[in-house]
Amino acid sequence: MTDAPRETAEPQGAARRPEMRVRPTAPIVPQANVSGNALMLVIAIMAFLACLTFGAVSMVRATAASWQSQISREITIQIKPDDNLDMEQALKDARDLALTFAGTRDGTIVDKAATARLLEPWLGEGLDIDELPVPRLVIVTIDEQSPPDFVGMRAALAEKIPTAFLDDHRTWVDRLVAMARTTALIGTGVLVLVFSAMVLTVIFATRGALSGNRHIVEVLHFVGAEASFVASEFQKHFLKISLKGSVAGGLLAALFFAVAGFWQGRSIATPQSDQATALFGTFSMGLTGYLGIAGTILVIAVLTTLTARFTVMRTIHEIDLIRSDPSRTDQLPDS
Repeated sequence: MTDAPRETAEPQGAARRPEMRVRPTAPIVPQANVSGNALMLVIAIMAFLACLTFGAVSMVRATAASWQSQISREITIQIKPDDNLDMEQALKDARDLALTFAGTRDGTIVDKAATARLLEPWLGEGLDIDELPVPRLVIVTIDEQSPPDFVGMRAALAEKIPTAFLDDHRTWVDRLVAMARTTALIGTGVLVLVFSAMVLTVIFATRGALSGNRHIVEVLHFVGAEASFVASEFQKHFLKISLKGSVAGGLLAALFFAVAGFWQGRSIATPQSDQATALFGTFSMGLTGYLGIAGTILVIAVLTTLTARFTVMRTIHEIDLIRSDPSRTDQLPDS
């Protein structure tokens, strides 16, 4: 008889070895150790202020350029009333005399109704121009490229109509140009301050993150991790924060201008809209303005990323100095 084959069985008490699982790697910059939400909120506020300043400067410059163009295309002849002066005939003579000069295109006499409308904000409605010593106006359109001889026109008007006064608006043009330059300079200064505050905020936030994770950085650097690798990890972390914050601030600024433009369009010919238009112009920035906001968002993100990288590289350099000569610890700046 042949023996039956033995059945080999595992001991009942032996336990099967568990499968090896690779522990997921944690980020070098733990999210919990960095105040990401607070920094994101600060960057969003700064991005909103920067985009708002950029849009406001663009609007003021566009409005000033429009005013300058309109004023440069026109001159005004003002005729003061006199007892011995036929006003209507004097207005026609002044217009005809101005149109005889080369560089003039057209002349328009501002009638009594239009003159009364100009005075309504100060004197109210229902004015009788004939009972008031109100000067009358002649608006002459000129060629901006080759303007007429203002000196000769002024002398000819003074000889024919002694009460006539020619205003070529050069004083107003100079003031508008100065205002536009001043506004652009102020806006640039505000942008510089906002960017400077953002850089300082990112520096302090990065140093705070390094202070909480300095031992991790030291260990990684000690075992051979290059400084560029450690810096890239912090760089990615702050890039995400800056993109979220700057996009949120830029979108809020774009939404503000869109809502303001919509309100202005819906409230045309109202006192509030007229005053706002007179002071700030139209709130519509167009494609160029929104591209400028997008560019501001990118500049903030890039500036934040470069600032974080520079701060990390400098801190790693300080670690190398301490490792090479521990006596230099007192000479290093505080984290």
